Amino acid sequence: MDDLAVCATCGAQFGEAEPGRCPVCEDARQYLPEDGQRWTTLAGLRAGHRNEIRDDDGFVGIGTEPAFAIGQRALLVPWRGSNLLWECVTLLDDETAADVERRGGLAGIAISHPHYYSSMVEWAERFDCPVFLHAADAEWVMRPSPRIEHWRGETTELGEGLTLVRCGGHFAGGQVLHVAERQALLSGDIVQVIPDRGWVSFMYSYPNLIPLAEPGVRAIAAALEPFSFETIHGAWWGRTVRRDGSAIVARSAERYVRALRGDYP
Repeated sequence: MDDLAVCATCGAQFGEAEPGRCPVCEDARQYLPEDGQRWTTLAGLRAGHRNEIRDDDGFVGIGTEPAFAIGQRALLVPWRGSNLLWECVTLLDDETAADVERRGGLAGIAISHPHYYSSMVEWAERFDCPVFLHAADAEWVMRPSPRIEHWRGETTELGEGLTLVRCGGHFAGGQVLHVAERQALLSGDIVQVIPDRGWVSFMYSYPNLIPLAEPGVRAIAAALEPFSFETIHGAWWGRTVRRDGSAIVARSAERYVRALRGDYP
C-alpha cells in the first residue's frame, strides 16, 4: 500500500501511516539518525529510486539505486518452477514486478533477520506467495500479515534442496539459506562476508560495533557444521566467498572466539 509508513533508516514498512516510532531502529543493533526519526512511503521512494536487476555471482540480484536504508540487495533462487526471493528490498514498482515475472515470478520469500524485512508483505501480496520467517523474531514484524509463516525449530526443508537454518547470533531467529545444488550458503549478515575473503565474521550489532558473545558464535558454527557449501553470498552486491566456505566458517568462528579472549591474530 503506497501510503503506509516506511522507516527511512532501516527500510521497514509499517502497517499504518503514522507509527510514530521505529522499534527496529531504537534497538541496540540498529540506530536512529542524529537528526531523529525520518519517514517515507513507497510512493515517495518510487519518485527518486529505481531497482537494478543483474547477475551477482551466479544468482540474479535485485538492488535499489541510489542505495536506500541499509542498502542490501535481494537474490532470486530458482524454486518450484518459479523463484524464492532471498532477502528483500523496500522498493517494489511495476518495472521490478514485471521483470521478476519474466524470470518466473515468486513462489515464496525468506529473509535472514528483521533488518531486511523491509516491505516483505508488499512483495508477498504482489506475487501471491508466503514469507518464511523464524518464530523467534516474530516481535520484529512491523506489518503483520497472514502471508507470514513463522517456522520453529532449527531447520526447515523448503524442498528441491533448499533448507532454512536457524543460526541465531545477530538476532535470535537469524536464519540462512542453504542451496544444496549450488553448494551455496546465502547468509545475509548472520555470517558476514568481509574484505578478506579467506575469513568471515559475526557481530551482535554492526553499526554500533557490539561483538557477538562466544556462545552465539559457537552456535552459528554448530548450526552450519552439518552442511557442505563452497560459496557464501552476503547481503550486498559482490559480497561472495567463492570457495571453501564450510571450512572458512569453522576456522573464522575459532579465530573470533580467540579474539574475544584477548588472543588476537
